[in-house]
Parts: sequence; C-alpha cells; structure tokens
Amino acid sequence: MARNRRSRGVARLRGVRRWRSRLLLLVLVAAWLVSAGGCQRSEPPPAGREDRLVVFAAASLRDVFTAMGEDFERAHAGVEVTFNFAGTQELRTQLEQGAAVDVFASADQRHMNELVKSGRAAGPVVFARNEPVIVVARESAGTIRGLADLPAAARIVVGTPEVPIGRYTLEILDRASRSMGADFRARVEARVVSRELNVRQVLAKVRLGEAQAGVVYRTDARAAQDGVSIVAIPPDINVIAEYPIAVVAGAAHPGLARAWVDLVLSEAGQGALQRAGFLGRPGGGPGP
Repeated sequence: MARNRRSRGVARLRGVRRWRSRLLLLVLVAAWLVSAGGCQRSEPPPAGREDRLVVFAAASLRDVFTAMGEDFERAHAGVEVTFNFAGTQELRTQLEQGAAVDVFASADQRHMNELVKSGRAAGPVVFARNEPVIVVARESAGTIRGLADLPAAARIVVGTPEVPIGRYTLEILDRASRSMGADFRARVEARVVSRELNVRQVLAKVRLGEAQAGVVYRTDARAAQDGVSIVAIPPDINVIAEYPIAVVAGAAHPGLARAWVDLVLSEAGQGALQRAGFLGRPGGGPGP
C-alpha cells in the first residue's frame, strides 16, 4: 500500500512538472511572437521606398490640390499625401523653423524667392496665376457694384500686408488712387475692420456677414458659390498673382516630390487648375 501511494505521488509530481514545462514553453513562444511582431512593425521601409508626401501650399490651393492629391494617391499605391494649407508667409516661417516638407507652393514670388536665397528651395516654376476680385455680402450687393464704391462699405476685411492677398490689395488701392482720387486708399482703409492671415479667412468673414466686402482671389470667390457677389477689378488697376512651386531642399521624399511637381505642371494638372478658376501658366500649356 505504501509503495502504491509513493508511486501515485511520484506520478502526480511528474505530471505537475510536465504541466509547468509546457506552460513555460507556451509563455516563451508567446513572448517570442510578440517580440518578432514588434520588430517587424519598427523596421524602416526598404531602401529607396517612399510612402509619404508632405505638401505645404497656399490656402487658395486647398480645393484643387486636395482633389489632385486623391488622384496622386490612386496613381501611387501605398502613398499618403499630407497637406498643410495656410497663408504663404506662415508656411514659409514653418519651413524656415525646420518643418519636414517635401514641396512648397506659394501664392507669390516674394516668399519663394526668400527661400531660394536661403538655400531651402531650388528651381521654382510658376504653375498658375490668379486674379484678385472684390467679394460682397449678398445684402450689400446693391450698394457695392464696382471698385469705386468700396469706400461706401461700412465694414471691409482684407489680408495682412505680410500675406500675398493683403499685399496685392494694397497695390490695387495705390493704383486706384491715381484715377479715383489721391485719398482713395485712405478712405478704403478707414473702413477696414479686420486684417486676416490668409485669403480663406477674408472670404469667411464676408460670407458670415462680419464684413460687407473684402478682396480675395477669383478662385476663392468661385468656391463660395452663391454665398457672395463677385465684383471685378478693372484690368488696368488689378494685379495678377503668380504661383511658383518647388521641391524643398533636403526633402525626405524627393522622388514623390518631383512626381507631384510633374503632376501640377502636366496637362491634367493644368486642366484641373483652370477648371478651378486659375489662369494658365505664363505662355500657356503644360510645363517642361
């Protein structure tokens, strides 16, 4: 009897040991799988592979570039396009402070030229042009029918002098002062209640009724559809905005950056821009 009890005890002990050994083995296998999976996720993409594109672009390019980005992603499987739309001067500041950017598209030559001088961009190409217009709140459409009527507005909103649309607005007012009275600019500025950091903010203030009139690009006015009335500025007084684009120096994804610039300059890209209301490139036609 004692021998049988000892035998059963030994058997139970061996069973416990086998169970512990199997449990330990399972734990070790599970730990290895988790470690292996983690290592796979942290491995960088294969050399030469680019799967993300970062584009900084003027706020007035938001709608057309967003649509072009969807086409670009379909044409480049596995690639994600990330946009940052803001006032050109704000984008330039972010880039100068070290923001990770592949492509920069400006609403004027001035800010792009400064980046070229500092070595942060090279070989910019003008890919589109735009035309400033006056947008008028619907309830004021009968009062402001032309540039000469602008001083009659009770509340006007414009861009800050640092943003391209703001600088173009001041240039237009200076030109108008030559034929509409030396004090024309002063009379308009006396009605300015807000100066905004990008053109979309100017448009929003007019659409929301916070201002009776403002100066924006024709493409932005078109995007507002029936939300505002559009008043043209006489050609001899107006200015034409030129939009340059360039690959940023030290871009993390140079191949995709060049592909994006090629798309914008292509026949398809130029067609999309013109359908959005942009004027064609100087000389017309797609880029080289």
